[in-house]
Amino acid sequence: MLYDSLVAESRKNDPLDDVRSAALGRVRWLVDLLERQRTEARWSMGPEHRPSEAEEAAIRARIDGRLAACADEEGRAAVLCLMLASRFDSAGSWRYDSEIGTAFPRVHGWTPDEVAVMLVRVTEFDMGYWSAGPLGTALDAAERLGADGCRAVAPWLRRAHAKLMSGEASAHVRGPLVKRLRALLTRADEADIPEGLIPPYAPWAAPLRDRANTLPTAELADFVRHLAALSGPRPTQRWRRTCLERADAATARNLVAGALRALAEDDPLCSRRSGAHTGWLSGRHHYHYLVQQSDGDLARGVVWAAALTGGQATVRHLGALALRAGGPGSDVIEDLKLAGATINALAETGDPASLETLWRLRSRIRHRALRKQLDTALVTAAGKQGITAEQLVERSVPDHGLAADGSLERELGGHRVRMTIEDAATVRLTFTRPDGGRSLTAPAAVKDGFPDELRELKALAKEVRGTLSGERARVEALMSTGREWPYDEWCRHYRDHPVTGTLVRGLIWEFQDTVGQWHAVAPMAEPPGEPERVRLWHPIRASADEIRAWRERLVAERLRQPFKQAFREIYLLTPAEEETGVYSNRFAAHIVHYRQLYALFKERGWQSNFLGPYDGGYDGLARAEFGDGEWRACFHHEPAADDDGSYAPEHAATDQVRFERRNGRRWQEVPLAEVPPPVFSEAMRDVDLFVGVTSIAADPDWTDRGEGRYAGYWRTATFGALTESAEVRRAALERIVPRLKIADRCTLDGRFLLVRGDLCTYKIHLGSSNILMEPDDAYLCIVPSRGSADAKVFLPFEDDRLSLILSKAFLLAADTKITDMTILRQIKRGT
Repeated sequence: MLYDSLVAESRKNDPLDDVRSAALGRVRWLVDLLERQRTEARWSMGPEHRPSEAEEAAIRARIDGRLAACADEEGRAAVLCLMLASRFDSAGSWRYDSEIGTAFPRVHGWTPDEVAVMLVRVTEFDMGYWSAGPLGTALDAAERLGADGCRAVAPWLRRAHAKLMSGEASAHVRGPLVKRLRALLTRADEADIPEGLIPPYAPWAAPLRDRANTLPTAELADFVRHLAALSGPRPTQRWRRTCLERADAATARNLVAGALRALAEDDPLCSRRSGAHTGWLSGRHHYHYLVQQSDGDLARGVVWAAALTGGQATVRHLGALALRAGGPGSDVIEDLKLAGATINALAETGDPASLETLWRLRSRIRHRALRKQLDTALVTAAGKQGITAEQLVERSVPDHGLAADGSLERELGGHRVRMTIEDAATVRLTFTRPDGGRSLTAPAAVKDGFPDELRELKALAKEVRGTLSGERARVEALMSTGREWPYDEWCRHYRDHPVTGTLVRGLIWEFQDTVGQWHAVAPMAEPPGEPERVRLWHPIRASADEIRAWRERLVAERLRQPFKQAFREIYLLTPAEEETGVYSNRFAAHIVHYRQLYALFKERGWQSNFLGPYDGGYDGLARAEFGDGEWRACFHHEPAADDDGSYAPEHAATDQVRFERRNGRRWQEVPLAEVPPPVFSEAMRDVDLFVGVTSIAADPDWTDRGEGRYAGYWRTATFGALTESAEVRRAALERIVPRLKIADRCTLDGRFLLVRGDLCTYKIHLGSSNILMEPDDAYLCIVPSRGSADAKVFLPFEDDRLSLILSKAFLLAADTKITDMTILRQIKRGT
């Protein structure tokens, strides 16, 4: 019988046996009804189940009716009985939640022993999703006890807390229950720190754990519980004030500082030795992590407490922890919540060094959610100093201790080591020996005698390269903003900055004089008079003659710009776009290599979903912000028709480009005519780049695959009309070709650069760089090597396609010297 089985199972040989037995005996009627219900449920599994279902419903109605009529003592006994029977015979879930819900609200007078019975029963099982309801019921009863009653059940409350902290319950289930358990334990003993609140195995928690074991106090318990109460990445002002008060009361500032240092620098935890997965993670697979999920609130509380109490001393460790928890190439799996809390805490330290740290994180962290938090942190830090977020970014660019010319020198055992920013992409170390000889590799005397110093210099050079790369992207993004600076401020944060200055001194800037007139000044030149304001020159605001003059000057004076400026493509609204109104089809209907396109999105800072045969993967939407974040471009694309349903399509088809304007926290689509010309031009320039680089038309060996797919598109796009980027390429070649040693063999003719060889005349398309041979336009496939193009030819800007065109021109102008039989066979066949 069920009654005998429950009585036998409930005997634990503890002081609560009599309480369990008395409860079961008090509601013997309930046990009998539960047994009948279980019997009917078994019968209802057969083919003739309709009568059994009716009988089961009648039994359930009798149970509910009797429970609703129970007085306090009988009702408490019924609740205990239902909990004891809920997972009888190792049932996988708690069966009688609804019945307990019927009885529990109607009864009062819970005793400590009865509450202890419920807590013991709940903690007999793993604390997962199904245990949340029963544990909540036990806590409801415990909360009705007085202080003495809480002290009486404290051992079972501690056990429940430890089980919950080590269990698999999700955060949203565990969090409220943990909070209630800790409040009850505080009522029982103000100096008590519940087991599991400080993780017993985590090295980062050692400072708190050691103090709690050796010198427990009520103040320390208050402080630790307060830290663990932080459930979000950014605490309230009240939490911050209380944190400072309790940290001082517990003399715990050094404890959180030590815990932060350990999080940032000490060895991580391994899943093989600690954590929730040690019981079932098998084989060679394992991972390293910083904080167990159940300890996340305490770790975030430690981070914030250290930032609030430590100030400047914590900035280095906060930066290292943010990069470790959320940056690429970390030694642990990412922890976005911990990284986000650390980023937000950095903004609140109030120390100027935190600005530089935030800027470095912004240039290295790529995760979308963390980048949003970094932007918010920068705005917060800017507000504390009374400046805009843009000004904050400008002022927080690190100078790395470089001299004004972007160099740094060190003496290592008689050898002089010099680090120099040579151009927009190159940071170089050079070594000068005592005899004056120079080399680009470290001499043996430096390697062997000063290994630590050499390692530090190489690490610094790597940091400078990162800053230089980030500044190049940031300054180029200013092309869409139309921002202006007071002249003195621009000099301080742009022209005279050791890193940023190496970039901006190679650009064309406009200076406003005292009467409001703007004058463009060449790279490296000083502005006339006493300028008041400065802005970055954009060709979209200039006349055709002015643009032409600047291009001529750059080539004549061999001025190489850090990015395209004088030769920058300009995209103006077309009549077709004026007619479509809110979208542009200028770059629609192209077939592109999808993975290459997706990688280029990331490289250019566009955010996009990943295409594939799953929910949300059938329509692609790439987005990027322009104009200081006030405008957003949206580039639509989708899997191409040949997609075979694999994980990711091999090819994608491009579609519309649309624009949105920021409206508070929302984005609102706008007609193309309302988009500022610099914003429209810069966004369309990116889309042109995406299509031009990833289109199958740029694939020189496409036709050699023996496939008929997209053959018509390939032929049309490969040798079709020039895009704006190809037109700029043509404008550059008009100035470069006459200066080449093969100038007499080259002619620009419409969409092509014609190259006269000895064997044939070749037509190199200025868009795709693919080649046709006269007289019948036979296709010549030349696959570029991995080496650089002809480095002896000066280019006023970086353009891989332009370099490729010139390298092919040099090769074909001397076609009798070609030794590659693959190319020669095509030429002979074409002639």
